[in-house]
Amino acid sequence: FDDPNLDEDAGRMEDDSPYPEVRCAVSNVDDPEMPASTVRAWFMGIMCAVIFPGLNQFMYFRWPTTAVGQLVAVLLSYPVGRLWARTIPQKKLFGISLNPGPFTIKEHVLITIMASVGGKSAYATDIVAVQRVYYEQTYSFAYQWMLVMSTQLIGFSIGGVSRRFLVSPPSMIWPANLVTCALFNTLHSQEYVGMGKRAGWSRERFFTVCLVAATAYYFFPGYLFTALSMFTWVCWIAPQNLISPLTYFAFGQAVKQMFGYSSGMGMSILTFDWAQIAYIGSPLATPWWAAANIAAGFVIFFWVLTPILYYKNVWNSQFMPIMSRMSYDNKGQIYDVDRILTPEATLDVEKYKNYSPLYLPTAFAVSYGLSFASITATIVHTILYLRKSIMVRIRGGIGERPDIHARLMASYKQVPDYWYFVIFVAMFAFGVVSIEVWPTQMPVWALTLALIIGFIYTIPIGIIQAMTNQQIAINVIAELVVGYALPGRPIAMMMFKTYAYIGVSQALRFTSDFKLGHYMKIAPRPMFWCQVVATIIAGTTNLAVQSWMFSNIPDMCSQTQKDHFICPNTEVFYTASIVWGVIGPANQFSAGQTYYPLMFFFIIGAVLPLIAYYFLKRFPNRFLQYVNIPLVLGGTNLMPPATAVNYVPWAIVGFTFQYVVRRRHFSWWAKYNYVLSAALDSSVAFGSLLIFFCLEFPRNNTIGENTIQKWWGNTVYMKTADWQSAPVLHVDEGTTFGYGISLLSFFLPHPDPSLLTSCAAPQSGRVCHAGLPCNCLRNGAASRCRAIRPHLPNRSRPRFTRRSIARFVLCHILSLHDRLTLSILGGPDMRICVFSPVVLPSLACFRRTH
Repeated sequence: FDDPNLDEDAGRMEDDSPYPEVRCAVSNVDDPEMPASTVRAWFMGIMCAVIFPGLNQFMYFRWPTTAVGQLVAVLLSYPVGRLWARTIPQKKLFGISLNPGPFTIKEHVLITIMASVGGKSAYATDIVAVQRVYYEQTYSFAYQWMLVMSTQLIGFSIGGVSRRFLVSPPSMIWPANLVTCALFNTLHSQEYVGMGKRAGWSRERFFTVCLVAATAYYFFPGYLFTALSMFTWVCWIAPQNLISPLTYFAFGQAVKQMFGYSSGMGMSILTFDWAQIAYIGSPLATPWWAAANIAAGFVIFFWVLTPILYYKNVWNSQFMPIMSRMSYDNKGQIYDVDRILTPEATLDVEKYKNYSPLYLPTAFAVSYGLSFASITATIVHTILYLRKSIMVRIRGGIGERPDIHARLMASYKQVPDYWYFVIFVAMFAFGVVSIEVWPTQMPVWALTLALIIGFIYTIPIGIIQAMTNQQIAINVIAELVVGYALPGRPIAMMMFKTYAYIGVSQALRFTSDFKLGHYMKIAPRPMFWCQVVATIIAGTTNLAVQSWMFSNIPDMCSQTQKDHFICPNTEVFYTASIVWGVIGPANQFSAGQTYYPLMFFFIIGAVLPLIAYYFLKRFPNRFLQYVNIPLVLGGTNLMPPATAVNYVPWAIVGFTFQYVVRRRHFSWWAKYNYVLSAALDSSVAFGSLLIFFCLEFPRNNTIGENTIQKWWGNTVYMKTADWQSAPVLHVDEGTTFGYGISLLSFFLPHPDPSLLTSCAAPQSGRVCHAGLPCNCLRNGAASRCRAIRPHLPNRSRPRFTRRSIARFVLCHILSLHDRLTLSILGGPDMRICVFSPVVLPSLACFRRTH
């Protein structure tokens, strides 16, 4: 297949990788006699697999929080390993040497992999926490352990089976691993051809200086001058400015929506915080063509489409901020899920009708649509571009010419496939026992379906991630499927999503570690066992720490918990179980519901790769080779919680280093680029840990409460409409807004925004307008809707033109066929109302019976 990362001179590369990124970060030599799986490596790795997961699990439930990641493990284990080599006597215990000599780079890699396996809280621990806190279901430790082990290790078995597709081929470069490889080679002073012969500072000196300087600097955006992080300088000039309701496309006045970072579109562009820039991955590791696809998708969908939808007030979006990770009710308030639940945590239909449907901010809704599109685009893209390569490997062929790293790794014994099969069968049995013995609301066929989804998407998503450093998320499609398949079962929804989503995520994490071992020439069998053992130890540690916390910390997960263990991530997980498992997608995305048009993104995602492929074959050129539709659609899948501040500066930095510097100063880029990325990433990790444990944790973040925390540099961005997530329109007390202006508003002239006030039927509590101001009356079983006509200046009767007649016919056809019409009120007696102030000076009401 056409590989955008491939070096045009690759044909002449016999003793190195055909990819310049790999050549400059990975050594092309190997010493098979170098010790790797030693007592020292195993002891330090197991200790890391206990300490790091335990610490991360403890801090996971606290706000603010921090985490100890892979780079911290790399940097902390290095001096400990060197100290072990100097101080521990070279004696043997049961024939095994306690000190095999100098601390080797291969030992260092094994330790780091064992630490990173448990670097994050096991995803399934959130299920246990939500059951305990919100659903009052506290089951035995056996249930918790089998649930966590099955979700973690099933992904490991999937990753092992897919290694022939995602590890061995040279085209699967896994850019994030190149940063880690460069750091390993720098710490151990490895010299190799690919790093070039550029004079100047050594890599070791460059890394040390950058790490110290960047760590010291991080105290400014991280604590002393946090406005450097949220650098919304345009909003500081006009802190409370919102777009005027009477000037819908007065772009210069859209300060908050367009230039804000917290709840805006991020056109302020700048931030001086590497934690914000690298939130979605280091821009110094992501290939520029991949970053360009993501940037194009961001501009099209979030700088063009989202503002259009917002300013046209589609879905009543102007009653909410344009960007937010929260959901809202029809009064513009945060949606209160407790108001629609029965005591058994199921949906109370009457409470739901009397309260409100669930509304999403425009950017959040668009992100759902893009998630739907990326799911189908990934499959179609894989079939069109990669089918031949995949089929060759399925049949046992090579597919690609092995590079130097694959040839060096051929000398080591490979892991038999049946090892992964045994793990899969054992973990599947654990999963069946955990969902059948305890009342989880989840049948075995649903577990099987979740795993099938994981199997289907692992290789397509893995190929994209291996080439672009970006992962297409399937959590939304998993939630959608289980919401339709098992409606009203929140526990089953959480478990289904975990098995499907984490099955893929864990598979790709393990595969990424396999590729790291491939680059660093670690024998596959020790890699296998260190991953399995570390996963079991880390998951058990997660559960043990969590159980201790819930048993010994009072008011755990309460908003008033004195030590700030308020469990913010657990609360989000619970809310998702209500939205997708209790309310369900049928009440949001089915035909006639508010966000039904988003389902058409599945079709869009399937069609766009076909168009791109056609143009590539019809008009072959280098530019079209770089177009990657799944990346355009799914590259922004972290929005929300990510915002524009995590994408715009990231693209700018990526363009600077991966395009400009690489093209004009390649020797500097080859020697220092990945080392600089490692130094900056490490500085954020160490800087955040120092700030947290020295300044925030000791006194619950009250140090400098009335001094440093109150000065202008730490508060200026908080005094803006952007930070306060202020909407354009507000709901009057005692009223609600309606079910939204239909997407038909693109075909209809927009009414005067000043007339877009809200109304409700006082007797029924229902809203009966379709985004238009109206008087609502109810008389017994009959309902009628009377619209307030906007003023038509200087016009005694409407003008009929070819354009207006065409618009009239189109809108009415769409209404009669329920295409894209979002004004469903529910119940057997219902009206769909469409208004056109140009075509007819009245309201056209069409009756429809469900």
